[in-house]
Amino acid sequence: MTFAAKVPFDISATCPQKQLAPLSIQVVGSSFGYKTTKKLFRRQKLLVTSMCSTSSMTPVQSLEHTSLIQSQSIGLPIMVNGSTGKMGRAVLEAAVSAGLHPLPVSFGGPEDSGKTVQVGGKEIKLHGPSERENILSSVYAEYPNLIVVDYTVPSAVNDNAELYTKVGVPFVMGTTGGDREKLYKTVSNSNVYAVISPQMGKQVVAFLAAMEIMAEQFPGAFSGYRLQVLESHQASKLDTSGTAKAVISCFQKLGVSFELDQIQQIRDPKLQMEKVGVPEEYLAGHAFHMYHLTSPDETVSFEFQHNVCGISIYAEGTVDAVLFLAKKVHSKADKRIYDMIDVLREGNMR
Repeated sequence: MTFAAKVPFDISATCPQKQLAPLSIQVVGSSFGYKTTKKLFRRQKLLVTSMCSTSSMTPVQSLEHTSLIQSQSIGLPIMVNGSTGKMGRAVLEAAVSAGLHPLPVSFGGPEDSGKTVQVGGKEIKLHGPSERENILSSVYAEYPNLIVVDYTVPSAVNDNAELYTKVGVPFVMGTTGGDREKLYKTVSNSNVYAVISPQMGKQVVAFLAAMEIMAEQFPGAFSGYRLQVLESHQASKLDTSGTAKAVISCFQKLGVSFELDQIQQIRDPKLQMEKVGVPEEYLAGHAFHMYHLTSPDETVSFEFQHNVCGISIYAEGTVDAVLFLAKKVHSKADKRIYDMIDVLREGNMR
């Protein structure tokens, strides 16, 4: 018996031209055992249930909503650190398209100091670690509405967060890795507003939220089940997927015994194409995840899968996070630390 839910993309196309940021979710129950990963990722024939909703907003409400988003974004200054990387560049381009005002400064490694990069028609000057505090303090004094976006490297997460909180500038932490417990403690001990999320893709975050709800309402529902996890990312991704960690945490609450070192990480391009089914053009930027559950007697299995090609989904989500955070800062909200689920719940996404 097979059940499949798909929202709202075509998994048979896993990416290329049909959708910029495909996401597929499968839940499969069958009377046979575990299949090869290759078959799981390339399964073509599915029973698909399409779920669509129409906006309840009237044309006037919709126009007001659009005007609100535009008024929030026009001229909002942001500083994107890690602008030499693909994510940093993508965020800058998305920010320019959204009407934000990227500042012509960014932090990089020691080897980047003094260099410039061209992104979205803007020239960004890079500054090394020794200049960070003076540069950030100066920029924040000039632009008190500044929001910093961090897409650097895992090893810089905690030092950067300490700097942002020391200067007092609100920030969106899109970089995964680092000591996350220390990161949250650093921010909670300050008065700084921040959005911290291991996943910036809005649709993927919605899936994570659904998993959290299931884990909270049905603890132990999968007790005794065996879990297999495969995640494939571009070879340059150094750390374990933060999204995979979050999903696994939900499965653990649902009663599954699983350790993070059991995750099967695929970083070899040849294996990614042959075993996982990643299109060649997206080897340098993708996120394929598969979670396979098998009952103790192996008569029932469930499969959850979400595949993303490219990085536009994360860049657009980051811009939404920036707009969300600016609103919270402006309203002097009591809560200081947010994640992308908070951004989704706000409902003011473009």
